Amino acid sequence: MEGTILSGKIYPRVLTLLVAGTTVLATPSLAQADTPAPSPSPAPSPEATTLTGPELKEILAKQAPKPAWKKALKWAMAQRGTPYVWGGTGRGGFDCSGLMLRAYGAAGIKLPRVAADQYGAFSKKIAWKNLKPGDLVFFHGLGHVGMISKPGYMVHAPQSGDVVKEEKLNAWRRSSFVGGVRPDPAGVKLSVEQARRAAEPAPTMLEATA
Repeated sequence: MEGTILSGKIYPRVLTLLVAGTTVLATPSLAQADTPAPSPSPAPSPEATTLTGPELKEILAKQAPKPAWKKALKWAMAQRGTPYVWGGTGRGGFDCSGLMLRAYGAAGIKLPRVAADQYGAFSKKIAWKNLKPGDLVFFHGLGHVGMISKPGYMVHAPQSGDVVKEEKLNAWRRSSFVGGVRPDPAGVKLSVEQARRAAEPAPTMLEATA
């Protein structure tokens, strides 16, 4: 055995160093035996998730695109309580066409500034009986505009001294009705199709692999 004898004992591979008159013993670390790298853990088996028909319909409904008119309507409804300000487009208040301008602008659809031009921007006019949420409705010789919020109601900025609010379309409104326009016709068609699918029976139970 190779080594150094110290005090009658043999120390393997002891390295003796003289540093400033002092003997320092250093023993090199023993080389560790090569260990094979651990095998990668096997991938966990995919877990199967069973979805009921109603659960699947709910997932598909949440993933469906949201039409622009719904975004515009949500924006307009969020302004309820804001004061009417003649010529206002949001800085402290709205007038009727300013509210429509900003609501559809928030949904990515640009409208003209005043009510008469908003009416004239769309060639297809909507009759009273065919009005749907998101449609713009015009009254008093195009002097006023609102947005259908649900059947029989509209959200609008009425007049000075009032606030943005949802209002029932009564007989007086019906008598002064000029016509309606649909800024998001594709979105309305999409909503009709989505409503049709929602009314269909739920599909049978499915098993999905996560």
